[in-house]
Amino acid sequence: MEEKTTKQSFFDRLKDATGVVATKAKEGIEELQTRQELSRAYGDLGRKTAELVESGAVSHPDLNAAVEKIKALKS
Repeated sequence: MEEKTTKQSFFDRLKDATGVVATKAKEGIEELQTRQELSRAYGDLGRKTAELVESGAVSHPDLNAAVEKIKALKS
């Protein structure tokens, strides 16, 4: 009887540990997805900013230098 309880508690611990690992993996995936989404949002913002600078709708020396660099890299 004692052996069955020991095995059962081992499997319960294994199940609990597996649950913890699965939860941490899910949290890690969610964090990675959030970082990727943030990176895409920054990329979209950068493209839109470059378009606005090129059209003359927005002007700032820091932006102008960055847009010139983008133009040079594109050509």
